[in-house]
Amino acid sequence: MPILNQIFEEGPPKNIPVITIQQVQPQTRYPGRMKQYPMALVLSPTRELACQIYEEACKFSYRSRVRPCVVYGGADPVQQMKDLDRGCHLLVATPGRLVDMIERGKLSLEMVKYLVLDEADRMLDMGFEPQIRRIVLEDNMPPLGKRQTLMFSATFPKKVQELARNFLNNYIFLAVGRVGSTSENITQKVVWVDEHDKRSFLLDLLNAAGLKNTVNSRDSLTLTFVETKKGADALEQFLSKEGYPVTSIHGDRSQKEREEALWSFRTGRTPILVATAVAARGLDIPNVKHVINFDLPSDIDEYVH
Repeated sequence: MPILNQIFEEGPPKNIPVITIQQVQPQTRYPGRMKQYPMALVLSPTRELACQIYEEACKFSYRSRVRPCVVYGGADPVQQMKDLDRGCHLLVATPGRLVDMIERGKLSLEMVKYLVLDEADRMLDMGFEPQIRRIVLEDNMPPLGKRQTLMFSATFPKKVQELARNFLNNYIFLAVGRVGSTSENITQKVVWVDEHDKRSFLLDLLNAAGLKNTVNSRDSLTLTFVETKKGADALEQFLSKEGYPVTSIHGDRSQKEREEALWSFRTGRTPILVATAVAARGLDIPNVKHVINFDLPSDIDEYVH
C-alpha cells in the first residue's frame, strides 16, 4: 500500500488512523517484558486527542490480539509504564511523553511498521518539531520503505510540506474540499461588536439557542473559543453567574480537570464549553451545533481548525 499524506476539510475523522493500522496482528503478546516494541505508532499533539484516538483504537481492537496503549504528559508516568508492561502493539502518544518513555528504556521503535502523524500542523505550531524529528529520524525507527507513514492535517503550510518531504517517500496527496478552506456544510456569520458589548451579545446568542438554566442537553452543544487561558476562566465565571451551564478547558488545567470538563460537555451536563484553541484542537465531539469565536483567531489556519 502506498504511503499517504492526507488533508481533511474539517480535520481527520479520528477513527481513520485506527482503521488503517488495524492490519497490526501480532502473533504473541509480551506482558511483563521490560521494553515494549509497538508495531504501530500514532503521534498526536494534545492529551485529549491522544485519549480520543486511544478510545477508538480500543473499539477496533476489541476481541483481537492487538493491545493498544496511550502515553501523554500531565499524567502519572508510573501508571503509564505499568500499563505498557502488560504489552503494547499499538501506541498512541504525544511527542514529549514518548521521548521520555524511550529514554526510560520502556519503549523501542525498531519494530514500527505503521506511523501516523495526526494534526501534523498543530504539532509543529506547538513546537514539537525537534521531538518528532528525533522520534522518526534519530531513534531506531525503521527507515522509509520499511514502514508505512500517514500524515493527517487540516492545512498544508510550508512547514508541513517540508515534513512530508522528509518523512514520506513518493507519497499520495488526498484532499477533501479545498485545502485550508472551511467546510461548505457550515453556515458562517461575522458580527462586528464593540469590545465592551461582546459579553451581552454572547448572552443573546445563548438565549436564542435556549441554553440558559439548561442541563443534560447533549443534542445541542455550544463551543466558545477564546484567545487566552485567563480569558477562558473569566468567561466561564461570567456565564456561570448568569445562570448558564458552562465548563472550560485550557492548558493550565490538570489532566483530570480537562477530562472531567470534556465528559461534562459531551454528555450535555454542561452544554457550553469555553476553550482555548490549543486545548480543543482536533477533538471530535458530536452534536456541536454552534461554534462561537468570542475572540478573533490569530490566523486563518486557527479559524479553519
